[in-house]
Amino acid sequence: MTPEAAPDAGLRAFDQHRRLLFGVAYQMLGSVADAEDVVQDAWLRWSAADRSDVADPRAYLVRVATRLALDRLGSARTRRETYVGPWLPEPLLTDDARGPEEAAELGEQVSLAVLVVLETLSPTERAVFVLREVFGMSWAEVAGVLDRSEAAVRQLGHRAREHVQARRPRFDTDRRAQREVTERFLAACVGGDVDALLAVLSPGVVLLTDGGGQAKAALRPIVGADKAARFLVAVSSQGLSQPGLTVRLVDVNGAPGVVVDGPAGPAIAVSLVVADGRVEQALVVLNPDKLAGLVG
Repeated sequence: MTPEAAPDAGLRAFDQHRRLLFGVAYQMLGSVADAEDVVQDAWLRWSAADRSDVADPRAYLVRVATRLALDRLGSARTRRETYVGPWLPEPLLTDDARGPEEAAELGEQVSLAVLVVLETLSPTERAVFVLREVFGMSWAEVAGVLDRSEAAVRQLGHRAREHVQARRPRFDTDRRAQREVTERFLAACVGGDVDALLAVLSPGVVLLTDGGGQAKAALRPIVGADKAARFLVAVSSQGLSQPGLTVRLVDVNGAPGVVVDGPAGPAIAVSLVVADGRVEQALVVLNPDKLAGLVG
């Protein structure tokens, strides 16, 4: 192998797993920007490492990315303690144009609602859950990544799975039904039709709006169809009346969602949890720092 070929081989090996590393970091951190930073840091370590003894590049890189994400998770949680209003993960486009292989590498449980539940796990529980439940790694592989015994990661995984299953929302798996409800929700908001919104919202719907102190948003969750409908109509009448806005119905975090673009780029992202033909949760991200992953 020539000196010029070695870096190329290392880059090819890294690029083969780049999307997987992003998926692991994103599921761990709920942040597109932080996940991209983890991937960049993983590349720097990979490019500087002596790879002659690396028998399994995928396992090596997942281990590096997971450790880097765990390092970031502590400081990220400290920042969230002073966050203004509800905190939501950064939304991510997952439309079919990105291909089934890339979608699989992001994980099947990429929804914003599930990521919110993952925030309630300890960092190590979250790592075990993401590696095992989302990306299907064996217990032996997870133990190797975290430098723990199989018995220890099995116990952590069992506890994390029970915790998530008890708190994750129910949702319709029929994508056609999800899209139809999303279209009705969007039409009611754009049209300022409170009655149409009430018809599509579950009586106990929970509305979370994340402005991060940078955009107008509710500082607490809004619970109940009547309050949520009136808030959504009021916000829509103000926000959607601005000139130069376009509305896209796209896949956001693995499900039909809504993105509103302004002259400077994405301005609003909406992700809905739909069950029994009605919206159970509406997650609205308005913080401009969280919308970079929605550029079409």
